[in-house]
Amino acid sequence: MNRQPAVAGTFYPAEPQQLHLLLDQYLNDAETASKVPKAMIVPHAGYIYSGPVAASAYARLIKAHDVITRVVLIGPSHRVGFHGLAITNAQNFITPLGSIEVDQQAVHMIAKLPFVDYMEQAHALEHSLEVHLPFLQETLDDFKIVPIVTGDAPAEQVSQVLELLWGGEETLIVISSDLSHYHDYATCQKLDKETSVAIEHLQYESLGFDSACGRVGVSGLLKLAREKSLAVKNIDLRNSGDTAGDKKRVVGYGAYIVEI
Repeated sequence: MNRQPAVAGTFYPAEPQQLHLLLDQYLNDAETASKVPKAMIVPHAGYIYSGPVAASAYARLIKAHDVITRVVLIGPSHRVGFHGLAITNAQNFITPLGSIEVDQQAVHMIAKLPFVDYMEQAHALEHSLEVHLPFLQETLDDFKIVPIVTGDAPAEQVSQVLELLWGGEETLIVISSDLSHYHDYATCQKLDKETSVAIEHLQYESLGFDSACGRVGVSGLLKLAREKSLAVKNIDLRNSGDTAGDKKRVVGYGAYIVEI
């Protein structure tokens, strides 16, 4: 069973060469750093809007292209309402750049948790995971994914899953989230700055419904970071008014990294 792309041709190019060139452009324009993140919070909008911000995080993986072999990918559900966390029976996730194998052993392990269920409808049309896959294919060599869609769930549930899958340098954690939605430019900047400060201070309890659409995944990561005494650093904070949209009604995007 393969999970086919749902937003190729809308959120990002469906033609492989065009997609490859666009990703290369974003990654080449982004700054790199000597240290490779253990975990990242990255936006999931259409590439023309959030691609440059996402690339600021993904560019930091290139030095570990042959080290990272598993990516735990957690994103919010935009189409299906449910409680807990949703996994999938899919063996592979397909993108225009090829096929990515699902880490079945990891999926089976977390399936034993009472709040984790197989739910194909949560994955079928969901873009919050899919848009990250081409970036991962462009920056890493041979890797598997653990794809998880979050419904309504407390931070404790996500942090428990992340703790189980934390692993070593072979494992990367990617939390998919945009920030504020559909405010004017100035309001967005103010709200996103407040959210960004809360994220950097690991104050997941203060993240509201409108702070970040992926706040469930973000909160779980922040809770675990607090327990492990790890820091979360913002490396890019922009909105669609800065990238490809007008400034009357914008969506906020932030890129954050956790280093060990």
